[in-house]
Amino acid sequence: MENKTTRLYFIDAMRAWAILMMLQGHFIDGLLDTAFRDGTSVAFSIWKYFRGITAPVFFTVSGFIFTFLLTKGDKTGLQNPRVKKGVKRGLELLFIGYLLRMDLFGLLQGKIYDSFYLVDVLHCIGLSLLGIIGIYLLAQKRKKFLFPTALLSITVLLFLFEPSYKNWGFTFLPDAFANYLTKSNGSVFTIIPWFGYAAFGGFLSVVFTKFKNFKHLYTVAIPLFAITGATLIAYSSDLFLYISQLTEIQLFANIYFNNYLIIRLGDVLLVFSVFMLLRGLLKNSTVLKMGQSTLSIYIVHFMILYGSFTGLGLYRFFHHSLTPAVAIPGALIFMIVCTFSALKYEDNKEIIKLRIATTVKFVFVKIEVFSLGIFQIGKSRFFRLLRKVSRAKN
Repeated sequence: MENKTTRLYFIDAMRAWAILMMLQGHFIDGLLDTAFRDGTSVAFSIWKYFRGITAPVFFTVSGFIFTFLLTKGDKTGLQNPRVKKGVKRGLELLFIGYLLRMDLFGLLQGKIYDSFYLVDVLHCIGLSLLGIIGIYLLAQKRKKFLFPTALLSITVLLFLFEPSYKNWGFTFLPDAFANYLTKSNGSVFTIIPWFGYAAFGGFLSVVFTKFKNFKHLYTVAIPLFAITGATLIAYSSDLFLYISQLTEIQLFANIYFNNYLIIRLGDVLLVFSVFMLLRGLLKNSTVLKMGQSTLSIYIVHFMILYGSFTGLGLYRFFHHSLTPAVAIPGALIFMIVCTFSALKYEDNKEIIKLRIATTVKFVFVKIEVFSLGIFQIGKSRFFRLLRKVSRAKN
């Protein structure tokens, strides 16, 4: 690696690309009329394939960035300040994930809808960060190679055994917990197998950090990632079929029939190779800022598209009703609006937080004054009533 900053250029650019792909993917998938979802259309097939790349890239890059920050300092274990920050970040993502699914109208009626308990990207990334921290703490007093080996092993195990556990219902668990493990209740993502991509990103980060001073890092990494990625895409399915025929183990045949995890891992490696190749061109300040503001962009997009808190989002009014002529430019406008709003928030985040805190404090003070006033009135009327009762007895 040439230096720390250069590396972060292409990683932040990848995050920016992934979040934009997620925005347009959610918009088109949620609002495009089903009549135009033509599997025979080359354009639609290309869009669908690239949409499928988005989440694996996002999870992998999240694991990469987090692990890089976790391991770059001199302090280790619980003395590492990134452990505390990482735990806080992971819990924050879990909290925001649930907050975005909250329906205030239902809450005012004393109802919590089942959709509140569904698991999405933020839940899984938050839990993945906590998982990486747990592995880091368990491995930090042992050989240095144990941490990356454990991360890579988790990826391999989760991906290979996905056919075995994907149909498990986990009915013995409450839905709020089972939703992290099964899609049977409607969760979009589950920690298994998606933690595998975050763990793989962490593994790549450790490798990059180890060879960061190697003069020819990119010269070796770019073709290595490209060749490995292309090989996984083109030949991994045939390899699993061959292994299943050789060993007569059904698991490998099952992987062959639905080998999306390994193929998407190949896609991730190809995306890495492209962004590393173009790293010298990816220093635009806006692009880098987008890559550093993905959480804000995600929150804004969720509120506009799905109507967090109120349910009054685009999804409610235009669900599967738009033509391509409207959906495509609509997606572009949606991406611009979400990104612009999020970046404006980031520019004024401290002022906004201060105003929110001041407003909340003001509201609580008014509530306190109002409550004291009500208490004094109630107290006065209570003692007046006691005096009347006392006089009546006399």
